[in-house]
Amino acid sequence: MMSDFYCDEVLSGKTRVKKVLETENVLAFHHTKPSYKSHIVVIPKKHILSLITFESNENDLLLEMFAVIKTVAEQTVNAHGACRVITNLGEYQDSKHLHWHVVYDKL
Repeated sequence: MMSDFYCDEVLSGKTRVKKVLETENVLAFHHTKPSYKSHIVVIPKKHILSLITFESNENDLLLEMFAVIKTVAEQTVNAHGACRVITNLGEYQDSKHLHWHVVYDKL
């Protein structure tokens, strides 16, 4: 079973993060081990395994997440001129907690 860094470390407070944006249900923060010059992670505060396990009764949370992703992406584009918004699924997903990366330029 893969670990859930976001529940086990970030949301529990064991690992401190530099917050970018926070709502009641969503947290955006600077990646703890960035692979990009700008590397922000957006997560739901509720444990959800991945995008493909999202339930239809959680659509409000999905919309709230996308509003945060949109804001962070706009901030990144304004600062750097471009960005990517990425999520990983299946074997590509190291932490089994839905999360999105808003990134600019590899290190």
